[in-house]
Amino acid sequence: MGEVPAHVAETAGWLRGVVAQLHRRLRHVDNAGILTPSQSAVLNRLHREGPATQGELAAAEHVRQQSMAATLGVLDELGYLARTPDPADRRRVVISLSESGSDTVRGILQHREEWLAQALVDALSPGELEAVTRALPLLQRVAEH
Repeated sequence: MGEVPAHVAETAGWLRGVVAQLHRRLRHVDNAGILTPSQSAVLNRLHREGPATQGELAAAEHVRQQSMAATLGVLDELGYLARTPDPADRRRVVISLSESGSDTVRGILQHREEWLAQALVDALSPGELEAVTRALPLLQRVAEH
């Protein structure tokens, strides 16, 4: 890999900061403050990737099994999870979203998108919004690199 020009490194730092700030802001636009970031992350992971065991979720979220057990316990109490025996190993339990959990995740995602759409309209001129729209395929390409 070659030398990166200083202005490109500066742009990379700015972009990383902006993406992180936007990510934090979107996480705050959550289920009326009912869910913690950890609980929301588990629901989103189950929504995106499908059923998993407690151990798989703990590893994916980089937390201890005991921490994941506590998170899953709260989500269970809220009625957001379904547990079934693992068909490959009946001693293990596979965790998936219940209908209520799926509805909750869809609601959170919709709420975030509505907030972001309104923020785009409120903060940007039509020309600026068009510039952001034109930049999206380029940012997607960078993300997939």
